Amino acid sequence: MEFFKIQKDIPFMKNALAFNLVSFITFVAAVFFLFSRGLHLSVEFTGGTLMEVAYSQPVDVNQVRDTIGKLGLNDVQVQNFGSTRDVLIRMPALRGQTSAQQSEQVLTALKAADPAVELRRTEFVGPQVGDELAVDGLKALGFVVLGIMVYLAFRFEWKFAVAAIIANLHDVIIILGFFAYFQWEFSLPVLAAVLAVLGYSVNESVVIFDRIRENFRRYRKMNTREIIDNAITATISRTIITHGSTQLMVLAMLFFGGPTLHYFALALTIGILFGIYSSVFVAAAIAMWLGIQREDLIKPIAKDGVVDEDPNDPNSGARI
Repeated sequence: MEFFKIQKDIPFMKNALAFNLVSFITFVAAVFFLFSRGLHLSVEFTGGTLMEVAYSQPVDVNQVRDTIGKLGLNDVQVQNFGSTRDVLIRMPALRGQTSAQQSEQVLTALKAADPAVELRRTEFVGPQVGDELAVDGLKALGFVVLGIMVYLAFRFEWKFAVAAIIANLHDVIIILGFFAYFQWEFSLPVLAAVLAVLGYSVNESVVIFDRIRENFRRYRKMNTREIIDNAITATISRTIITHGSTQLMVLAMLFFGGPTLHYFALALTIGILFGIYSSVFVAAAIAMWLGIQREDLIKPIAKDGVVDEDPNDPNSGARI
């Protein structure tokens, strides 16, 4: 399905060096902020108090959040749990205050606003649990990266695998850099968004790589740069349709999903935008600089003194 078709190929690779220079500077800045400021980790990673309270009737989580905010507690996560009457509250650990004291203070404030509120349970999430979550998250990220590299190496060629994984790590580091610079809260949903961006970004790269391989088979007189430009130009309509519709859904979560989905949707928004950028200007350009060529993707078949690069194309033979 195409809304439009561009007749003349756009010379994307002509300015590949300039775009990758911008990417390199952005990447270095993201790494700098990660080391200088660090991530603002949520309760799941740092430890804290978890409370589950129940109301006699549906309650607005924003009102609950405002009530707790008046106590001077920052970075408190409030969300519905199971139904609109049940609310889950996550609070970071505070120095000089035990988990029991903290939960009692919050429950007192909630009862002052609504005497019918009932405490279902309270738990303390220790830093040890947070460390395990951080390690497991890094393991998940590592396995995703490894799986992508193996898939692309088997599906295409090792040069494409290297190019795609550099582009995908570029996206992940930049997302983390945004969260480090603005000190946005990094929680488990945000980690899930980062992993989703990895898969989403590599999907765009695979589409472009597949068209590049097809072009090498179809256009024998084009050089590598022209092949890549044609492949990217030919997939622009598909990119606009798929990524545009996905971005609309993510923006709906960002603006109307409330605080619970805000940072999750924000990470996806950044990841989708940079995923498109990296697939076109980073992954394809790196593959070109690594020397990808027709012989890497299409193995010639020698038959009766003729090298036939495509047995389905009667015009693709060359006498040897």
